[in-house]
Amino acid sequence: MSEKVIFDTDPGQDDAVALLAALASPEAIEVLGIVTVAGNIPLSHTTRNALSLVELAGRTDVPVHAGCERPMLRPLVTAEHVHGPTGLDGPDLPPPVVTASPQHGVDFLIDTIRAHPPQTIRLLALGPLTNIGVAVAKAPDIAARLKDIVLMGGGYFEVGNITPAAEFNFYVDPEAASIVFASGAAITVLSLDVTHQMRATRERIATFRDLSNRSGAAVAAMLDFSEGFDVEKYQWEGAPLHDPCVTAFVLAPETFTGRAVNVEIETGSALTRGMSVVDYWGVTGRPKNAFWVRSGDADAYFALLAERVGRLP
Repeated sequence: MSEKVIFDTDPGQDDAVALLAALASPEAIEVLGIVTVAGNIPLSHTTRNALSLVELAGRTDVPVHAGCERPMLRPLVTAEHVHGPTGLDGPDLPPPVVTASPQHGVDFLIDTIRAHPPQTIRLLALGPLTNIGVAVAKAPDIAARLKDIVLMGGGYFEVGNITPAAEFNFYVDPEAASIVFASGAAITVLSLDVTHQMRATRERIATFRDLSNRSGAAVAAMLDFSEGFDVEKYQWEGAPLHDPCVTAFVLAPETFTGRAVNVEIETGSALTRGMSVVDYWGVTGRPKNAFWVRSGDADAYFALLAERVGRLP
């Protein structure tokens, strides 16, 4: 039985790899739709990029819906300094021919979740949680109808990457993240604690290039570009490949380990805005509301991604 999923995403080179791996896995993942959000780059670019990716994968049957163009309460913060002005700098992808569906992404989320039996849809979130926060605020019943939310965001042991205290996705829209973690939905978090272990070394990038297909070449070019910032910042051999951890968790959860914890999101402090306050050691007594992934098998992770991308045109 394939898992029915909706992606909520702000592509982004790492988002792109996550989407391509899922689109290459129809026997395991049925992608009901892709909803875009402003994050790494503005909404017009994330939507265009999602359309380019479904075309690259040969999966134009998957609808793309544009969601929210700004966070719930704050001005938008973007990350062109990492991803480039297009968000998919690196490969020379042609402009998409397909167009986005006219329905707003938030309404698509609500209508699709309500239209399916409870506990059958997994929401895979790769960017700021604005769309999901707005959907839950507008239709609180959808949280209990979801099978779960699997998201990339936050950090406890690794703390932050956009500020000393916060990971980018939670920093961009902490109010939305707070709503999501308070929603009662089952949540799995692929945070910086695990994604920082998944480093795209030169050898691992070469594996994508050696696939000898358009998708593999595009992925290699994306990672060649996007890793520059993080390699300089961290002085590691390769840059973390964050968002595909979400797809990999759905495809191969045995690759990862973690524990149930309580997660709260800081919304009031200018100094620690967007910080994920994780009760990893159980010292507060607050109820556990998420499964926090701490570690994973990097070799298995990259082998899985390469195998899936290798299936594509």
